[in-house]
Amino acid sequence: MNHSALLKLLSVQGVGSFRVRQLIGHFHDPETVLSASIQELCQVAGVEKITAESIRKGSDPSYVDDQFESAEKLGVKLLSFWDEDFPDYLKQIHDAPVLLFYKGRIEFIKQGGIAIVGTRNATQAGRRTTETFAREMVHHGVPVISGMARGIDTAAHKGVLSSGGTTIAVLGSGLDIIYPHENRQLFESISESGLVVTEFPMHTEPINSNFPKRNRIISGLSDGVVVVEAGLKSGALTTAYLALEQGKEVFAVPGNIYNSQSKGCHHLLKQGAKLVENSREILEEFKQWIPSDHDSATNQVQPDSLTEIEKKVWNILSNEPVHIDILVKRANTTTAEALSVLLGLELKGFVKQLSGMMFIRI
Repeated sequence: MNHSALLKLLSVQGVGSFRVRQLIGHFHDPETVLSASIQELCQVAGVEKITAESIRKGSDPSYVDDQFESAEKLGVKLLSFWDEDFPDYLKQIHDAPVLLFYKGRIEFIKQGGIAIVGTRNATQAGRRTTETFAREMVHHGVPVISGMARGIDTAAHKGVLSSGGTTIAVLGSGLDIIYPHENRQLFESISESGLVVTEFPMHTEPINSNFPKRNRIISGLSDGVVVVEAGLKSGALTTAYLALEQGKEVFAVPGNIYNSQSKGCHHLLKQGAKLVENSREILEEFKQWIPSDHDSATNQVQPDSLTEIEKKVWNILSNEPVHIDILVKRANTTTAEALSVLLGLELKGFVKQLSGMMFIRI
């Protein structure tokens, strides 16, 4: 498929993905669509004269050149609905995109995976749960898909990257406009080892109306969607509902009934989403990723590899944060020694320090 002609056709006012598929279904390729007469265009069901006239008039001739130049500068490539690498998953969704802009390893787009989504205003517990789930997905070779937004999305991508796994970020803007701005380094990291993708052309700002469109791609690329934390008006619920419409599995993590960021998850649970407290309960729904009985994704540390004092500290820690003062008291050691041991465990990837001198296992 000629990406240049396809992009030119998409830039015509009143012509979206659905109309492009319809027109190419009739004329077979975008070049023929662009050269067709108004009378010929109007023979296609649903194409009115005003739309046909817009197609004949075409768009600003410099638009396509600018798009390709901007994409080339950033190493961005294009993939169309009719290209071999376009995933069948995505072809089946309502109003499937006909052109994607991407940076990274496009082969990942056909692997499926689990989408982990949630609120931008995540709690510390929500971020911790997300990172744990993401790392456990990596342990079983499961790609993780999210939207690179603040909060839960960011935690999902970071959890994967810290464990050397595969992650896909679907953006609600052009790939030359990183949103949120503080995720620029995250964007670069995902581009290098995973895949960043969007249907929005270069220079597209992250306006609110873009994100529901982005969400249908997140759910469309996945085998199932996990909502970790979400308010009742969260876009994560939109992703979950789209997943249900697409015949995908939906999971929700329960939370504190007094926390507004748990209400969306509890609403999904009332609607029939599966309640999950660990990654095994997610993977059980997918034969290709079922964990073996002896394989524990939640305890990858081998205590025998630790020194005696490291084992002592490790046994005191858990998935719940422990303050340094409590740890020192229980370990019957000094603050200096405890911090030294914790630093060693953190460098080995066994412990994580949270704000307020709190520590957890990872």
